Amino acid sequence: MGPSNQQIRHQLRNRPAMAAPALRRIAGWIAGAAMAAVLVGAAPPAHAQGAVRSVHGDWQIRCDTPPGAKAEQCALIQSVVAEDRSNAGLTVIVLKTADQKSKLMRVVAPLGVLLPSGLGLKLDNVDVGRAGFVRCLPNGCVAEVVLDDKLLGQIRNAKTATFIIFETPEEGIGFPLSLNGLSEGYDKLP
Repeated sequence: MGPSNQQIRHQLRNRPAMAAPALRRIAGWIAGAAMAAVLVGAAPPAHAQGAVRSVHGDWQIRCDTPPGAKAEQCALIQSVVAEDRSNAGLTVIVLKTADQKSKLMRVVAPLGVLLPSGLGLKLDNVDVGRAGFVRCLPNGCVAEVVLDDKLLGQIRNAKTATFIIFETPEEGIGFPLSLNGLSEGYDKLP
């Protein structure tokens, strides 16, 4: 059984949130590598980082053409690193599928995450649920959820988001994620 909400809240209160400038400094290389790895499904080559098309608050739209694809794929991306654990980072990628029929949120968590516990999400300190991990790549493990209209609406209307990974059944690590610019960026996704 995982940690209680009270234990997670205690852990989150005792972890300082990362400053926005620090987020932007690390977002470039992590986001590009994560986007390429997640969209392509393999370790990214050094040159496949995706071009930044626009910046929306703390989010970036990055575009790249995966090998073998006929069209460019764009995604809304933000990366965060735990301030007290430089080896623990998380990248959130929001994209529309090539056929424009589905919206997905993919989250790349660090290797070593406890897979059966899944990835937790809290919006404005309310538990939204957990997503299972679908695969692990050389740069991290990927959880994926379909962004239906209800979940997208919840995310658009929230003030704060916290993604939670587990290294042990008892220890959840919270990653506060800025939602500043998410709605605007999502609306600009091709």
